[in-house]
Amino acid sequence: MMQLFEINGGKKLSGEIEVRGSKNAAAPIIAAALLTKEPCVISNIPLIEDIFKLLKIIESMGAKVEWIGEREIKITARDLDAEKMDYDLVKEIRMSILLLGSLSARFEKFKLANPGGCKIGKRPLGTHFNALEKMGIKIEQDEKNYSVDAIDRKAAKIILREFSVTATEIAMMLAAGIPGKTIIKIAAAEPHVEDLGRFLKKMGAKIGGLGTHTIEIEGVEKLSGVQHEIISDANEAATFLIMGVALSSPIKIKNAREENLDLVLEKLREMGADFVVSENMIEVVPTKKIKALEKIESRIYPGIPTDNQALFGVLATQAEGETLIFDTLFEGRFSYVAEIEKMGAKAKVLNPHQVIISGPTHLYGDTIKSYDLRAGASLILAALLAKGKTIIEDIYQVDRGYEKIEERLQKIGADIKRITK
Repeated sequence: MMQLFEINGGKKLSGEIEVRGSKNAAAPIIAAALLTKEPCVISNIPLIEDIFKLLKIIESMGAKVEWIGEREIKITARDLDAEKMDYDLVKEIRMSILLLGSLSARFEKFKLANPGGCKIGKRPLGTHFNALEKMGIKIEQDEKNYSVDAIDRKAAKIILREFSVTATEIAMMLAAGIPGKTIIKIAAAEPHVEDLGRFLKKMGAKIGGLGTHTIEIEGVEKLSGVQHEIISDANEAATFLIMGVALSSPIKIKNAREENLDLVLEKLREMGADFVVSENMIEVVPTKKIKALEKIESRIYPGIPTDNQALFGVLATQAEGETLIFDTLFEGRFSYVAEIEKMGAKAKVLNPHQVIISGPTHLYGDTIKSYDLRAGASLILAALLAKGKTIIEDIYQVDRGYEKIEERLQKIGADIKRITK
């Protein structure tokens, strides 16, 4: 059985669509809940496949997960046994690597299977392991597993080898559970890294420098259970903003936080877009003409996120002129280009990091395939723009990061449905 999206394009959208909780904040916070034996209540959980699998992984180790609301859970990790971890599930989701941080604080020795995730290019773990090694953690790798020895864990000064979100989060979790002061330099500053920091502070760690590239953490022997609400998803907000601009549609995006979208909004304004911004809402003001930008470049936060790059690429098909899309972070982010070319897009891939897209062009429905999570969202946009019917295959990739996206888009006028073959 295979699930597909069937989309009839060419329709304007209107109405209000709500942004859910951040996947990239929920994952490390769920992992961090294992740092304490006391209950942690976490709300605004996104109901998506990757999060469901992560919860099953911690349950396999003995953590108790109770759903106490539609998007609210209570995690109690009083009795954990890392040896009972479901390694098959670990292999399916990249975010399972986050468990290195909390489990290294909780256990002296354990194993973790090699994690899975999107195929967007090389994603080496050297930065993650180097940070842990500076904190006294020894890691040995074979073909299937990482064997972790955390007996000599300690607070330390860490200079990350690159601005790695996951390495920053892993080091933060371990540092929070170790008495003493840890300094993390070249730290990531993304909103979801800050949200993890707020969670760890509630648990009892003392943390300074959140939102900067140097984070200082005073860890404690025993962390407490807490209540915490996950921030809204900036990537999802950007998805709906770009959809509204591309489709010249007056949609309102609820729970979109302007402060986490500064450069995305600025680049869209450069392309001719306009918005009405209020405290908990951003409304797209339709524009008839979209201008190409000389270059759209994905960078570390507060730059344009690599997760938004494919959406800008599809938007560029509707812009007047040539746009150079430059993804500095991953060499596998252009899988969507061949798919939109089938639909009539004019694009030239220069190398694994650069593509030139010319517009405006008319897109036409076709059968296309989603190769990763963010490419899947961009292909939905392409299908909504296209004349005729589009079939998108491998939509499980989209389900990994967007909660029931077809139902939410239907409510604002999209002709999209999920079909099973």
